[in-house]
Amino acid sequence: MRIGIDKMAFATTNDYLDLVELAKERGVDPNKFTIGIGQDLQAVVPPTQDIVTLGAAAAKKLLTPELEKNISTVIVATESGIDNSKASAIYTKHLLGLSDFIRTVEMKEACYSATAAIQFAKGVVALNPQETVLVIAADIARYGLNTPGEVTQGAGAVAMLISQNPHILTLEDTTVAYSKDIMDFWRPLYATEALVDGKYSTNVYIEFFLQTFTRYQQLTGRELADFAALTFHMPFTKMGKKGLEGLLKDRNDEVAQRLRTQLTASQLFSRQVGNLYTGSLYLSLMSLLQNSDLRAGSRIGLFSYGSGAEGEFYTGILEDGYEHYMNNIQEELKHRHQVSVAEYEKLFSSQLGMNDRDIEFDVTNDPLPFVLKGQKDHQRIYEAK
Repeated sequence: MRIGIDKMAFATTNDYLDLVELAKERGVDPNKFTIGIGQDLQAVVPPTQDIVTLGAAAAKKLLTPELEKNISTVIVATESGIDNSKASAIYTKHLLGLSDFIRTVEMKEACYSATAAIQFAKGVVALNPQETVLVIAADIARYGLNTPGEVTQGAGAVAMLISQNPHILTLEDTTVAYSKDIMDFWRPLYATEALVDGKYSTNVYIEFFLQTFTRYQQLTGRELADFAALTFHMPFTKMGKKGLEGLLKDRNDEVAQRLRTQLTASQLFSRQVGNLYTGSLYLSLMSLLQNSDLRAGSRIGLFSYGSGAEGEFYTGILEDGYEHYMNNIQEELKHRHQVSVAEYEKLFSSQLGMNDRDIEFDVTNDPLPFVLKGQKDHQRIYEAK
């Protein structure tokens, strides 16, 4: 039985910040952001959006009444949870109007958990081939205003349907997971922004990629020439480049050149949106598929990483006609609204966050299909517009 990613869709906020403008405001050489980090634009989050609304917006783009009948499970992978008990998947399922006869869960392990969700979904479908699992990777990356991590913020969600006979990517059986207790990035319960040791985290990322890829080669006997492309988790696009170059080193033959070219294709959307945490690898995959000329039958490698730390390398085979089963991301990004640095700072500081007060937001100018209206009696209030 072939099991894999049947459809994919991406959603982000309507507002974005130009990082050249941010660099000027912060007194930093813009090249440090656009070349050194590899980011151009960054999604800005209004208080009316969170992981529930973004996840539902992404999922809405790929669902049809016929597909909804087969969904047995909704898994939301996130490190931006809105409740320490209730799964965000329940709110998302409600906004989407899905059947009550569905299991809904939330998963967490930094930026890695969407990959675990996909592997678990594959198991569900293997046992129940008639079922489809909706996996949503939704996150809001926050590091604080005028901090070293500010340039690696972002927001968005990638929704995926995992089923038999997939239209995009058939997942192969061999996967390699690798985990260690490492303090390179974490967010205590009392914090709204993450704590990170950036240089250390980069080194751990590269180590985990090399460990998992080498183990994969030992198990399969496959070489780099067997891959049409390698995709990476990209909290910032330079991270993916560091991972690939850690493997290629000085190699500059035809295979290495091809992998570098495809890496560039996979970076394009992340450069315009920023860090998606759990969704970053899968936005990278969508960017690759929509900005390259890969053919059906191509093998794609996927490296997933979550600080703390866990990594996994696995592969998939591209299906014929895959391009028809995703939303056109580049076209949608053209219609966003640019905000000034001052507007960005105001929106950043207007988030609901860890607040126990009753709050009502003005949702009039939010064009997304789902909004967070505010909070009343300690309960978040959502609305489908």
